[in-house]
Amino acid sequence: MPNDTPPEDNFRQRVLMTIHAVPYGKVATYGQIASLAGSSRAARQVGGILRKLPKGSTLPWYRVVNRTGNISLVGPDYIRQRTALQDEGVTFNANGVIDLALYGWGTSQPTKNMSAA
Repeated sequence: MPNDTPPEDNFRQRVLMTIHAVPYGKVATYGQIASLAGSSRAARQVGGILRKLPKGSTLPWYRVVNRTGNISLVGPDYIRQRTALQDEGVTFNANGVIDLALYGWGTSQPTKNMSAA
């Protein structure tokens, strides 16, 4: 029986699972989430998926920022995201930018010790 799930649904699920994996006190970029979900050129689609989250979602959506470490939202949504990040210990510089070298979620995987076979 063929898989009837549209490919975009699979991408959406991978995006949600990837965002769920971003650790407390860390942030990831839209592009990073897209890449880890299997589509490195789909950063805007990640934003679209986040915009469609149901009200009251427990997904840590606020841990996703743009590639320069800025919050892309404006107004009350900006304040809500910034407050949530600050509550997790993430700090902003005087220009409102997050230091991605300090707070960015690393994507490196542990390497296997080949000599311990």
